[in-house]
Amino acid sequence: MSDSRERRAETAALRPLIAETAAARIADRFITALALGQFVVGQKLPTLPELSTMLEVSQTTVREAISRLAALGYVKVQRGRAGGTFVVSQWGPASDSGVQRALGESWGTLQETLDFRSLVEQQIARTAAQRIRPEDEDRIRRAVQGYAEAGTDRNASRLADLEVHQAIAAATHNSQLGELSMRLQHQVGLGFNGEPYSEDVRRRAVEQHRGLADAVLARIPEEAARLAREHFALTEELLTELHERTVAPHPPTEGA
Repeated sequence: MSDSRERRAETAALRPLIAETAAARIADRFITALALGQFVVGQKLPTLPELSTMLEVSQTTVREAISRLAALGYVKVQRGRAGGTFVVSQWGPASDSGVQRALGESWGTLQETLDFRSLVEQQIARTAAQRIRPEDEDRIRRAVQGYAEAGTDRNASRLADLEVHQAIAAATHNSQLGELSMRLQHQVGLGFNGEPYSEDVRRRAVEQHRGLADAVLARIPEEAARLAREHFALTEELLTELHERTVAPHPPTEGA
């Protein structure tokens, strides 16, 4: 076989491996997002085009990742007008290894991103309390009320949470701060547009949103910054707990 033919054969052999690896990595990110409650049982996932844009990969890669999740029992794909991909499980036998792969090598970088985000969000809250104008107040109040009223509807709660923080960022009257806030949320959320979630986290977030909004509305910069640090620690707390859970040594099985 000539050198050129050998190179073509090697390239052809590598193509499925590359596609397989990309889909596997996206599947691991989904498994991690499910474990964090970014998607909950009964929730319909975004469409393939939406996920492709969100995760910055091809629809083919997303489709293959969804197929893997379905085979592992995390989601169910329904056809027809009312169809879609629905979450049926947030934790399964593949979760430990999937989370380890998704968080393992990037854990140090993710910790730095969480720290940077905390600093940015503190500054956003501080600046909003310093620069807020009367016309900003109603949006902040409506956003906080909207989150409280979203209840356990995961999609509504996610959108309402984003609006709370965008309303506060808008009160800084610096559009780049709002854009930076969204970009960091996207990174911390593993590419998905949502924070880690549980019923306890939601309950705490309702109260923290109110306190943060009150400090901004009352023009108390350092109190707003302190409450922002406390609020965004929720995401760091859940990510750290999940990371520690999956890297902790498991007890040996009997007879091992």
